[in-house]
Amino acid sequence: MGSINSKSKTAISITCTTHIVQDGVSSTILVLLPILAQTFGFSYAQVGLLKGAKSLSQAALEFCSGWMSEQIGECRLIIVGLALSGAGYFLLSNAPSALLVTVCLLVIGAGTALHHAPSSALIANSYLSTKRNGALGIYDASGDVGKLAFTGCFSLAIGVGLAWQQISLMYGLVAIFAAFVIAVAKRSTFRRRHSSIHEEPNGTDQPEVKGWGILNWRSFGALLVVTSIDTMVQSSVLVFVAFLMLSKGLSLTLATGATVLLLAGGIFGKAGCGYLADRIGVRSAFAVIQTLTALGLIAVVVAPNWLAMALLLPLGAVVQGTSSITYGFAANLIDHRRMARGYALLYSSGTFASAIGPLAVGIVADRFGLETAIYVVALIALLAIPPIFALRAVSTQPA
Repeated sequence: MGSINSKSKTAISITCTTHIVQDGVSSTILVLLPILAQTFGFSYAQVGLLKGAKSLSQAALEFCSGWMSEQIGECRLIIVGLALSGAGYFLLSNAPSALLVTVCLLVIGAGTALHHAPSSALIANSYLSTKRNGALGIYDASGDVGKLAFTGCFSLAIGVGLAWQQISLMYGLVAIFAAFVIAVAKRSTFRRRHSSIHEEPNGTDQPEVKGWGILNWRSFGALLVVTSIDTMVQSSVLVFVAFLMLSKGLSLTLATGATVLLLAGGIFGKAGCGYLADRIGVRSAFAVIQTLTALGLIAVVVAPNWLAMALLLPLGAVVQGTSSITYGFAANLIDHRRMARGYALLYSSGTFASAIGPLAVGIVADRFGLETAIYVVALIALLAIPPIFALRAVSTQPA
């Protein structure tokens, strides 16, 4: 039992540290985009295209990350991802043109792709099922801590007069240093293909697992639809909330601070939405939260500036809180021996959606105005509600 506890603690330490840094540097792009738009004269559609390029790069590698982690080990893949993200930010600090900025975002996207699926699999295979959801919840929340810390520090640094290039350089060094620390701490705790502590069926050999290891494709397919729509909404809101505040007449510092407030709400939302799901059920909780998301988006558009800023914290809670429900539920639908592949499929589908969302919203904003585009996002949020009712609470049916 002692070795299991040691592996579990090491797993949660490594994955949470990675999640803090990776989500931190990834989310900093959200507060960096308004500055890049002013520096290079980007339109809303071009802003969406930049975010989309980063997300497409992330989605492409995320799709393969489950298979890659099976080949080289989860921890090695996590370390490579951190190093790539750091290199992307290091190069971004010296990017003189829009083209090179795009290339840097592609590199950052590639690095970001290599931690969600292997980290989720590492946790799921290092904890017994009775403690797995709690560990995944801690991992999920750690990413929000990173988002808030990194975007908050970026906004403060811009406010005191540091250039965005200097901050990008520092963030690149932080990611590279984190990769080094994890490489040293890892040692031999997690050797390839020997990290699982799953429960075996009583007295029987488990059948061979083929393909993705999905236990119920109908439920998993519904989950893919739900998470894709939900992620599309999240990414669109996070990208354009600062631009919405700029259009309301706020300063650049306050506008980027609006993104920080939205991300701060996510920390409370992850815990609150999980509690609500326990109380009233996954499907009902998700429907309530998505409805509140749509109403919150409309309220922020029509409210005066002071009230709009005050609404961002609760809006961030409902916009981002649903992921603690959907990604936590996924572990019930994936065979433990294919956990990395299953999560890779789930995360990559969501990331593809996060590439499409901001680009589509940017095009609508350029043609009809940013306020109209936010109303469209509110409508899209409601579209995620019907497929959630196709989910089964418990999956025991093999594919």
